[in-house]
Amino acid sequence: MDDTIKILDQGFACLIENLGVINAEHFIALIKRDDFNYTVWQREYFDKMAPGEFAANASIYAKNHPYTGKGQIL
Repeated sequence: MDDTIKILDQGFACLIENLGVINAEHFIALIKRDDFNYTVWQREYFDKMAPGEFAANASIYAKNHPYTGKGQIL
């Protein structure tokens, strides 16, 4: 299995695990319909944050979602 298929499989598994099958499909449809550009969205989203807000949010998230060791290196 090549890396592209592994990444797609992991991505779909993540979406389904966190959103459920129906909402995962809805999410994919929304991205495809709107010709979604993640890089542009990310830039717009993070540019609106106050200085230090990202780091503070990341610290809170890390504290509330400790690493469980499920990550895989492809």
